[in-house]
Amino acid sequence: MPIVIAHRGASGYLPEHSLAAKALAHASGAAFLEQDVVATRDDKCVVLHDIHVDRVTDVAVRFPDRARADGRFYARDFDLSELKQLRLTERTDASGNPVFPERFPAGPTGLTIPTLGEELALIKGLNHSTGRQVGVYPEIKKPAWHHKEGVDLAGLVLDVLAEYGYRDVPEEVFLQCFDLNENIRIRDEFNPRYPMVQLIADDAWGESDTRYGELLTESGLLGLKGVVDAIGPWIQQLYTVDNSVILETPLVEWAHGLELQVHPYTLRRDALPEGFSDFRALHQWVTTRGIDGVFSDFADVSVSLFTELGAENL
Repeated sequence: MPIVIAHRGASGYLPEHSLAAKALAHASGAAFLEQDVVATRDDKCVVLHDIHVDRVTDVAVRFPDRARADGRFYARDFDLSELKQLRLTERTDASGNPVFPERFPAGPTGLTIPTLGEELALIKGLNHSTGRQVGVYPEIKKPAWHHKEGVDLAGLVLDVLAEYGYRDVPEEVFLQCFDLNENIRIRDEFNPRYPMVQLIADDAWGESDTRYGELLTESGLLGLKGVVDAIGPWIQQLYTVDNSVILETPLVEWAHGLELQVHPYTLRRDALPEGFSDFRALHQWVTTRGIDGVFSDFADVSVSLFTELGAENL
């Protein structure tokens, strides 16, 4: 059965990356919980999907004069004490409309932005009280941007992981990043014991200077061997659709030939990828491809479906 990674926690049910979402995700049966990490002005690691805070908090109400020239509010422009004054909300778009209208209602909640340390402490505590060892899956967000801001985010994240006891349990950590140059630097300068993951975006997204199209080739993957231990592609990079027929690309086969695990993102029952009519069919296809793990907004449903499908195949 593929491992299930709770994407931003139980983000299908609660505001993403809130501690409440992580607690619910822990109870869902997920094997790993994801943490996207950015840095504050005072170099603290906080768990946020973006370097901006305006789509997931009430920052425009509490600090209306703190936007940059582009109109966005950046986590890096706030001290941790200031970010703690914000209240998380369900993600909205640029117009203030909820991205997923059927999820948790948009609007400020009593939930606050967690630090990476607070989240790790919560997960450690839940592991102790439940007896379930759930791992962590931190992402170094936009490292090149952070370097320009004068901060080595990867170094900060690795320090926090060590502080909370993860240095000696590498099997409980995956360290991920979209930036290939940063993954190479992390491996060369820090040589972490944790398995590392090269995330793969679509070149049109402008995620980083990495040329993702080149990584989707057999020779491109060969260049990752010795740098990372797994790839995290967008799930629609694993197949094409021809007249409603799903045609698999050789990416999984190539990766496994190089001993790289494959952890695609993101399984959402309210935003199915092209070619799939329902959530169960998507999971059934994943099991037939030998995929090692998946990111899911609905980790509880994914665990249940994989368990059901595995039982059917016994």
